[in-house]
Amino acid sequence: MKIVTAHTMQELDRRAINEYGIPGRELMEQAGRGCAEHILAAYGTRRSKRVVILAGKGNNGGDGYVIARYLLEKEWQVLVIVLADRDSIRGDAEINLVRLPEEIVSFCPGDGELTEKHADDLQQADVLVDALLGTGLRSDLTGVYLEAVELINTAPGKVVAVDIPTGIHGTTGRILGKTVHANMTVTFGIAKLGHVLYPAAEHVGRLVIVDIGIPPQLMQEAVGYDFLNEKLMAPLVKRRDRQAHKGTYGHCLIIAGSTGKTGAAALAANSAVRTGSGLVTLAIPESLNQILEMKTTEAMTLPLPDAGSGHLTTHAIALLEKHLPGKNALAIGPGIDRRPASVTVVQNLVENSVLPMVIDADGLNALAEDTTVLHRRRSQNIVLTPHPGEMSRLLGSSIPDVAAIRISVAQEFARTFGVYVVLKGARTIIAAPNGMAAINGSGNPGMASGGMGDVLTGIIVSLLGQGYSTWNACRLGVFIHGLAGDLVAMEQGEIGMSATDLMARIPLALNRLLNLPANYHQPA
Repeated sequence: MKIVTAHTMQELDRRAINEYGIPGRELMEQAGRGCAEHILAAYGTRRSKRVVILAGKGNNGGDGYVIARYLLEKEWQVLVIVLADRDSIRGDAEINLVRLPEEIVSFCPGDGELTEKHADDLQQADVLVDALLGTGLRSDLTGVYLEAVELINTAPGKVVAVDIPTGIHGTTGRILGKTVHANMTVTFGIAKLGHVLYPAAEHVGRLVIVDIGIPPQLMQEAVGYDFLNEKLMAPLVKRRDRQAHKGTYGHCLIIAGSTGKTGAAALAANSAVRTGSGLVTLAIPESLNQILEMKTTEAMTLPLPDAGSGHLTTHAIALLEKHLPGKNALAIGPGIDRRPASVTVVQNLVENSVLPMVIDADGLNALAEDTTVLHRRRSQNIVLTPHPGEMSRLLGSSIPDVAAIRISVAQEFARTFGVYVVLKGARTIIAAPNGMAAINGSGNPGMASGGMGDVLTGIIVSLLGQGYSTWNACRLGVFIHGLAGDLVAMEQGEIGMSATDLMARIPLALNRLLNLPANYHQPA
């Protein structure tokens, strides 16, 4: 699914009107009618339902007036409350306002008027429609709009937001003071970033997209982002050749582990196996070899010199150089520690290896000490998989600064260093060196536990080793990771989910995508 910024959508509306000659009132009519149809489909099981439509003075309010007209035609009891003076309503919104019976419209522009005159009406409504502000909001709610949001959220009826719940920034997904908690949001043309990014996504409810007649060419030309779902990801999964052998599906080398962190190494290696790698070699400090031999039955191990410490030494570099030929992809970082020797090993591999490469965990911390090594690298396909803390260290900034503008942070780093960035978290961001970006739609809070990132490293390096393009390996890997977590949650719930639980569902997630029906309709 394609998603865009609020500004991009506003520009599409403008171009549809100015370049294609589509009247704004026609776009408003399509928007209001489409929203009314979805309200009727979801909540119109009987006649004489009571609906309260709260409208602002702009085009979002105009959409609300159109909704009111269609619901009146279906014999609903309709009350329209306008949080503005009558004289402030202009343009297409006014055209639709005057088409409503005057007795169903109430104007409440002043603070306190809404509560005084209509608090009971909101409490008694079966459906409340938020047609207040739309995607144009940029600052925290105040005054009568804040009052309206608070009243809507305390009412027992179902809440439908028009375009976006009031109080959400349409591009960043930030909550601007307070926001409407919608059961359903009906948006127009293309979904916006504010619908899918957290924390806003928790308040959108079921997202429905209505075609309002914007020309398809404009929609296709619009700069946007992929929102990864099953329908988009399923075609990327490669089916197995009936004559395949283990050499067909790549040989991954994973450098991981140190004393106390053998689990990270095992999770990464076993996840690569589960994702379909033909061969996996796990390179670990030699003191830990016996432990990892037991933890990774299907993977081979490569003991590296560690001077009996359980930690990498620089002597590992020469041995690794001997074993890199014949490998198809490389991963480094899970559990290797932050000692100077480990940093040297990581930076040497980044600078000299030509293999597609995934760098995670302490591998990222090693890069943070000198990010210029990325400019000296030989590999053209490097994937970094930081969480916000690791990203902040790479940038030398604060975690809140990263969290506030996650998409642009990932995109800028990817462009600057020519790498692929997988910025982990709720709605993981994937950014490519050419500026493309995607947002993951799979996963759940049960995945907030140790080892999940190690599993993701194993998945992505496996896909790279199997010959997937770096962009597809990142997108598909992140989505499969989240989908496997969703399968665990469906079976046993979110609380207590472990990385091992998730790893076991990787083949099931892949199989689900392989067998997705061609006519599958992705739930909003």
